[in-house]
Amino acid sequence: MKNHRVQLFLTFLKIGGFTFGGGYAMIPLIRREVVDRGWISEEDMMDIIAVSESTPGPFAVNSATFVGYQVGGFLGAAMATLGVVLPSFFIILTISFFLRQFEALKAVQYAFQGIRAGVLMLIVNASLSLFRQCRKNWFSYSIMVVTFVCTGFLSVSAVILLIVCGVVGYLYSSRKESV
Repeated sequence: MKNHRVQLFLTFLKIGGFTFGGGYAMIPLIRREVVDRGWISEEDMMDIIAVSESTPGPFAVNSATFVGYQVGGFLGAAMATLGVVLPSFFIILTISFFLRQFEALKAVQYAFQGIRAGVLMLIVNASLSLFRQCRKNWFSYSIMVVTFVCTGFLSVSAVILLIVCGVVGYLYSSRKESV
């Protein structure tokens, strides 16, 4: 068990240190690291993504905490969370000392453009991966389209949409099971 905690810390330290763009960009790496190791199943990973997205706090921290808890209990959760947070903390601390001096340099601006493009593709990859895992029926497609329109064009709060989608999904599944 103790070995799992050290592995959790090191795994999430790597994820936190080498993934740019936030939690969604981390999904493919988290999936590869924890599902391929057999720590959690693919189905559990989907549940962790759903819960991490719908609970308060940063996605990466929530998912690290949930995976850590499943693998190593309370201390596993603490180690995974610490591992995913430390790289960002130290990187931001270091950058804060130097960014003002270098932000006007063209090379720095170009580097950030490249990082943004790479992050966009990581998010698209995570979205496609999630889409492949979802059930494909009229209900799922309807929820997806309505949610996209509401967030993308009507500026409806993502929190409200998550709550509504959860309730609608529950009601749909309950009705479907009773039939």
